[in-house]
Amino acid sequence: MAVFGSSVRIMRSSVPAPAFSLPSATGQTVPLDDLLAAGPVVLTFYRGAWCPCCNIALRALQQHHTDITARDARLVAVSPQIPDESLSLTEKRHLAFDVLSDIGSDTAKQYGLAFDLPDDLATVHDKLGFDLQRVNGGHPRTLPLPATYVIDRAGTVRWAFVTTDYTTRAEPADILAALDTLG
Repeated sequence: MAVFGSSVRIMRSSVPAPAFSLPSATGQTVPLDDLLAAGPVVLTFYRGAWCPCCNIALRALQQHHTDITARDARLVAVSPQIPDESLSLTEKRHLAFDVLSDIGSDTAKQYGLAFDLPDDLATVHDKLGFDLQRVNGGHPRTLPLPATYVIDRAGTVRWAFVTTDYTTRAEPADILAALDTLG
């Protein structure tokens, strides 16, 4: 998950994580508070199952899922896709963590990550057959920046990785190191 000249922000933080309550791939509503009741949360935002870079990143997180849970943390991935698309991704990639749907990207907006595709890029996505109108539940132009947050039990963001480059993602080793600092 290399950096290709993008704007990357990695930071230690101590700001409250914006609360959310989102549907899972299986249709359950998952509030952040419920996740935090079980321990720290690793919250990662991705663009969608149609994005090859997102799939690589989710696969890397799946490979480190045991290491994350060994630190009593819960891994959660969020995209603007409808639950059916998230379920397909979960089943296809054999993901052991929750994949949540942020239709309309309201949660991504709360985290300062949502952006609208410009007309020329939206046209390219359409020509490539991504059908963002359908998979994003009528919100085809709004996507999140790739981002990962480590949130402690108290709901405070302790580490964040945010980038404007869709090809760059948080390194699993860095996520684990951030979890190790929570003590």
